[in-house]
Parts: sequence; structure tokens; C-alpha cells
Amino acid sequence: MTRIDDTFARLRSQGKKAFVSYIMAGDPDVATSLAVMKGLPAAGVDIIELGMPFTDPMADGSTIQLAGQRALEGGQTLEKTLQMVRDFRKDDAVTPIVMMGYYNPIYSRGVDLFLADAVAAGIDGLIVVDLPPEEDSELCIPAQKAGLNFIRLATPTTDAKRLPKVLQNTSGFVYYVSITGITGAAAAQAGDVAPEVARIKASTDLPVIVGFGITKPEQAKAIAGVADGCVVGSAIVKDIGEGKPVAEVLANVAALAAGAHAA
Repeated sequence: MTRIDDTFARLRSQGKKAFVSYIMAGDPDVATSLAVMKGLPAAGVDIIELGMPFTDPMADGSTIQLAGQRALEGGQTLEKTLQMVRDFRKDDAVTPIVMMGYYNPIYSRGVDLFLADAVAAGIDGLIVVDLPPEEDSELCIPAQKAGLNFIRLATPTTDAKRLPKVLQNTSGFVYYVSITGITGAAAAQAGDVAPEVARIKASTDLPVIVGFGITKPEQAKAIAGVADGCVVGSAIVKDIGEGKPVAEVLANVAALAAGAHAA
């Protein structure tokens, strides 16, 4: 049982849906992003997705692309991202942390070294969007053996033939991408999402969390209402990018979390 498994078990026992938030590590600097990260659990966040900045974030829209650029220009590295997790864990040993990003920085560090460092730092899961199931031996299977959940994305174009392949080594939860395209590109619609979530849940016992296109508390409530929870990323990253004070960023996160938890 990972912290992710424990969190979903607790939420189920409480009859609650999960609220997952995404921030970019090091955006606009380590001190600010760490302050936001440390404040997320008190704002109602159940699972934190921590973005690893990368030069070619092909699944991300302009908001998260710019966040990654700001982080990289500020000197953010994979080692500094791991250090953020270590610093967070000094005060919080409960909230799950999922590192989300692309394979290149992990490959450059070396898979074995990265996994050892990730486990030691207190990371619970990985979402690596550019490694398909056909490449599970590269990172997915070694990560599972190291005790990390490997979370896979399903999309509106994941058909009945492809879905079993996507699910075969997935653990923790399934991340359903509610729209075709990139992050922050369109609004998620609960009416479109509900049958897709039901289709995925018919093939797995894992929780299904929906992300992409959720920017308002009422959207979070609607989407969480047809899934096991929701993810908000671009809306939070946008606030950070606009230079809003940490307290205001966290207040907006709390409103989104309250929406999801009201589902």
C-alpha cells in the first residue's frame, strides 16, 4: 500500500472524492513553489502532482509550457525538484506526491539512480506522459518494483482495443484526460466524461481521476461527481504565473478543492 492507495481508501470510507492539484516545481522560483506546495494540503488537496520542468513539454498548453520555461530559466533542475520533495516531507509524511513530466530528465539521470532518489525523497508515484505501455520495461516496471505507483493516462481516443494495454501495468489511479489536445485548451464537460469514466471503470478496480479543462469550483464539483475525483493544474499555474501572492493562490485552490469535495 502506497500513500496514494491509503488516500483513496480513506476518501472512500468518508464518501469523498479526491482533489488533485498540479504545480510546476521551481515556478517562478524554488522558494515560492515550495511555499505553495507546503500550503496545498491545508487548502484541501488530497494528492499533489509536482511537475518536472522540461524543454519540450509536448502534452502541455501555453500556461504550463511558460511555467516550465520560468522554472528552467530560474535554474530549476531535477535534483532541485527532488530537494523540494525532501523539504516538503520534513513537515508532511502523509500527503501523496506524484512527479509528472517527461522521460528525458529521468533517462539523463539514470533510471536506477532516479528511482532510488525518488523513493528516498518521499515520492509516491510517477506520471511520465511520453512513455507508452510498449516501453514499460524502461521505467514503469522498475518503478513498480521500487514501490512507486506508475499512473497511466487514458484519453477520449483510447478505444476498447487499446484500453487493456494502457491498464495492464497501471497502479495508484488512472488519469483520464477529459479532452483531446493539450492542457488548458478547452473546458471539460461532465456529460462527455461520465460514459468514458464508466467505460474505464468497467475494466479496472483502480480509481479514475479526471483532468484537463477544469478551472472553476463548479466544474470541479461536476467532474468529480462522475469520477473518483479531479485534477486541476493550469488554473493554479496561471495564478502563480500572474504573480499572485501565495495566500491568494492557496485561497483559490481551497475553493476548487471545496467544489470537488462537495461532489
